[in-house]
Amino acid sequence: MRAALALLARPTLWPTAARLAPPGWWRRWPPRPLPPAEYVRFRTQTMYGDDGGRLAGDDLVAYLEWCRRMRYRAR
Repeated sequence: MRAALALLARPTLWPTAARLAPPGWWRRWPPRPLPPAEYVRFRTQTMYGDDGGRLAGDDLVAYLEWCRRMRYRAR
């Protein structure tokens, strides 16, 4: 919940977060534009170690900002 609130407070990161949603997310019930659970599990494991852990709001913002920077560098 804190991660979602941190994202809502930063509208400039919304397009970057939207790119993480799987294609056709609106066709599956319940329709939520969330990345696949396996991807989130992999990312939290690489961030926090084997225990995984819950994604903190600051960490989500830092990750999305990194994704945005890398996308612009790849152009």
